[in-house]
Amino acid sequence: MRHHLLPVFLASTLASAALAQQAPDASMVQLGTDIPAKWKAPETGYNFARREVMIPMRDGVKLHTVILVPHGAANLPMLLERTPYDADGFAQKGMLNMRDSVRSANREWVDDGYILVYQDIRGKYGSEGKYVMTRPPIGALNPTKTDDTTDAYDTIDWLVKNVKESNQRVGMIGSSYDGWTVTMALLGPHPALKVAAPESPMIDGWMGDDWFHYGAFRQVNLDYFSGQTSKTGKGDKVPRVGVDDYQNFLDAGTAGNWARQNGFDQLGFWKRLSEHPSYDAFWQGQALDKFVAAKPSSVPTMWLQGLWDQEDMYGAIITWEALKAKGKAGNNHLVMGPWYHSQVNGSAERLGPFKWKGDASADFRKDTLIPFFNTYLKDQKPAEALPPVLIYNASENRWDKFADWPGATTLTPLYLQADSGLGFKAAAAGEDSYVSDPAKPVPFLAPPMSFGDRSRWTTWLLQDQRALTTRTDVLSYKTPVLTEAVTVQGAPYADIYAKTTGTDGDFVVKLIDVYPPTVAEQPEMGGYELPVSMDIFRGRYRESFEHPSAIPAGAVQRYKFRLPTVNYVFKPGHRIMVQIQSTLFPLYDRNPQTYVPNIFFAKPEDFKKATISVQHGTAGASAVLLPVVPASTAVK
Repeated sequence: MRHHLLPVFLASTLASAALAQQAPDASMVQLGTDIPAKWKAPETGYNFARREVMIPMRDGVKLHTVILVPHGAANLPMLLERTPYDADGFAQKGMLNMRDSVRSANREWVDDGYILVYQDIRGKYGSEGKYVMTRPPIGALNPTKTDDTTDAYDTIDWLVKNVKESNQRVGMIGSSYDGWTVTMALLGPHPALKVAAPESPMIDGWMGDDWFHYGAFRQVNLDYFSGQTSKTGKGDKVPRVGVDDYQNFLDAGTAGNWARQNGFDQLGFWKRLSEHPSYDAFWQGQALDKFVAAKPSSVPTMWLQGLWDQEDMYGAIITWEALKAKGKAGNNHLVMGPWYHSQVNGSAERLGPFKWKGDASADFRKDTLIPFFNTYLKDQKPAEALPPVLIYNASENRWDKFADWPGATTLTPLYLQADSGLGFKAAAAGEDSYVSDPAKPVPFLAPPMSFGDRSRWTTWLLQDQRALTTRTDVLSYKTPVLTEAVTVQGAPYADIYAKTTGTDGDFVVKLIDVYPPTVAEQPEMGGYELPVSMDIFRGRYRESFEHPSAIPAGAVQRYKFRLPTVNYVFKPGHRIMVQIQSTLFPLYDRNPQTYVPNIFFAKPEDFKKATISVQHGTAGASAVLLPVVPASTAVK
């Protein structure tokens, strides 16, 4: 057998030797790189062109910009969104159809014939430069010659000169941080910026948008700080010991301790924020409602926000009101929809227990938002002009149009009364007390809970409050069953008189619609306690947001603060409820109830129980001031 294999072996050996002796030609050798200097993918089959450019700013820094242009485009308007959230991610690569490449909210814009432009802001993802969280306008807090106003101006200037398929008109849109970039552009708009829509913009991070609410810190932002400022791209969330954030943050003690344990001393924005817990020049110098009112633009603008926006419920309405006070309501419209944060850019067939007629987001975009933009970018008159104010009425499941806002001209006190009562007449003097224990804070969501649970996070403002009614550290007051509708249109105010055995403390006030015991059309709503408006107030700021002071133990103090805007009808057969408590944990950091200079760095021994006594009656007429509209003038 082995003799038969010998010829095969010899033939193989000779062939290998021949190959070894053959000299390679030039086609076999690579002395450079297999990666081309500039790869250009064939555009066959695409119905649009995707262009990635680096647009130069006035200081030489270049910003990464993605431009989507439909094939055959001519004389089309441009829709610009400036973002810290990765411009590449707004337009998926490898899709032949432009509509398929963009996010759902932008498909209607594609259908309507728009050139879409997405840009990474300075210092994020593909853009050059240094990133500063919500970089303040040029001035004391920003002594450079650039900000997001100049960057927007320079970007638009480049676009109108270089995108030949456009009609040299630009609209700007964006939600949350992207809404902030729209607002910044309005402080010094390019002449080609013809229309704008800041959606849930971050306007004042201390008063009522992302970072604080009236001085109470929102701990959900700690993951955001890590993800946003630890890397040029997307950073990681803070790792957890356990799955329950209620326990995780309770174990950490304070937000400052959590931050220290997780390396936040490396993060510049966290350091600045934690060193300025009060409303000092740091926060005042970047409150954009003041800047917008001081330099109102003539750009037609739609200020949008959700009625149950769990992140930025403050900025849009406050800025619109500031413009109205300056006599600039003519080109500024207010829209408040039945949405959680940024839901206007998604689908909204329902929210929490509510089921809307159709899709309250997609229908709004197609019927209202895009026609508003087309008015100024395409000279197309809408079928119906946008009213000055458009606000959803969740109780009636409809949009209400207003010539002015608020609908109510006065505030009507709804007084706390003895025996957990609530009514429009002040009762005899008295008080109700509860013990607030920092070791057992009231949860904003029933534990176990995780900030990463999006379904619970986006709807927490509508969660049934019945589970809290039996807690001894929550006071609940209810009206009798209503025999007539109570229509409220405007911003309620909490007006609480209380004393505490501590020297600091927080007050959470909720306005709640209590449904009848049975609801035939929607049985799961029987007895539901629906929050209509709520907020938290840090007691040390009762006299001054800039200069906090200790609460005198045992002395009655007044705590008056604005609650989120409502357009709502409490129907006959329902009750109105007001709840008062001292904690909403772990969303808001715990107040130690002992006055310390900076709550971020309170020590374990500072956290003490306190007895809070809420006053009612003539001596201390605690109430929620409601923007009640008489039945004869209420919008039908």
